[in-house]
Amino acid sequence: MIWRPFRHGGEEHDLSHLHPATITYAQEAKGGKPARCYTVDVIFSMHCFTRGIKAGECPDPNLCYRDDRETRVFDFQRYELSHQLPDIVRGLCGRKVYHSGKGNFFTIEIVDKRTGARLEYEIYFVASRSSRSGRVNLVVQSAYVRDPEHLANRPKLKPIGFPVILFNVLNNKAIRVPK
Repeated sequence: MIWRPFRHGGEEHDLSHLHPATITYAQEAKGGKPARCYTVDVIFSMHCFTRGIKAGECPDPNLCYRDDRETRVFDFQRYELSHQLPDIVRGLCGRKVYHSGKGNFFTIEIVDKRTGARLEYEIYFVASRSSRSGRVNLVVQSAYVRDPEHLANRPKLKPIGFPVILFNVLNNKAIRVPK
């Protein structure tokens, strides 16, 4: 999805950093297994820079961001943090990734804001086999700071290697939830 800029208060918030991208991940040979390369088509959802409308909330229409499926509230914190997403996604092979237990995965980035506060920035994504031969689709579904509203969502699980996810998706293998 090509995201149009968000305009508010005379300022334009560019979203081109969240336009679709193709990334090639290299997995080194290890333990008798050959080196592999994975071509991944990445899409970022609007949940990376917006939030849902809360029950009973009547948001300012000037803060609403719409696509062809839904209307959400532009979230300035999510927007600022979203500038880190392309680099985080490019580095997934070197990160701890967790199975959510709900068919998707997440990773956590620790962000030190100017205030010095330690924030857990969680990035949720799903991987699927592409219709294009030898490729994987990766949709970054959401990215937000862990806060009291989201505490119950995070399971306590062992990490899974991102290359394992890519290999299994490409080979139609189930990805079991680690225990």
